[in-house]
Amino acid sequence: MRNIVKYVGIALLVLGAAACDQKKENAAQDDNGVSASQSAQTVSLMDGKLSFALPAGMSDKSGKIGTQSTNMHVYADESGQSAIIVIAGDTTSEALDVLAQRLEQQQRNRDPQLQVVANKAVTLQDQPAQRLDTIMSANNQSAWSSVILAKVEGKLVTLQISLPADNQQQAQKKADEIVNTITLK
Repeated sequence: MRNIVKYVGIALLVLGAAACDQKKENAAQDDNGVSASQSAQTVSLMDGKLSFALPAGMSDKSGKIGTQSTNMHVYADESGQSAIIVIAGDTTSEALDVLAQRLEQQQRNRDPQLQVVANKAVTLQDQPAQRLDTIMSANNQSAWSSVILAKVEGKLVTLQISLPADNQQQAQKKADEIVNTITLK
C-alpha cells in the first residue's frame, strides 16, 4: 500500500512540476470541452473492471515513462500538461478515506502551498470511492489534481487526473467530466 501511495505522490510531483514548467501558451490550447466530448475514446483496464473516457488529445504514454511496472498506465497530451495515471495496486483492507488522508498528508509534506479543494467519499456506478482534489502551485502556475481511490475485487485502484489550472473552474469541470465517465465492476 505504501508503494502505491509513494507512486501516486511521485506522479503528482512530476506531473505538477511538468505542468508548471510548460509555457502558458501551451496551457491556453483548446479546452472548451466541445471537441473533447465528440472524439473521446473509452479506455478499459483490468479485464474490463475499470473504464473511463479518455479526452480528445490524450493518448497512451505508458511505454514512454520508463517503468517496468505493468500495473501503471499513463495517458497524456503532447505537452504533458494534461495527464491521467492509473495504478492497479495490491489488495488492501484499509478504508479509502484513511488512504486518501494519508495521500493528502504526503502531498502536503512535498508541497507546502498545496490547496485541498475536497477530500470526500463519492459513488461511481454504485461503487464506493474516495476523491481528493488539490491545486499545486509553482513558478506562478497551477496544476489541478483529482485523485480517485477505489477498490476492485479488494485491490486498490488509483486514478489521478492532472490538468493545468490557470482557470481553476475550467480544470475542475474537465476533471469532473472524466470522473463522471469512470465505471467500476
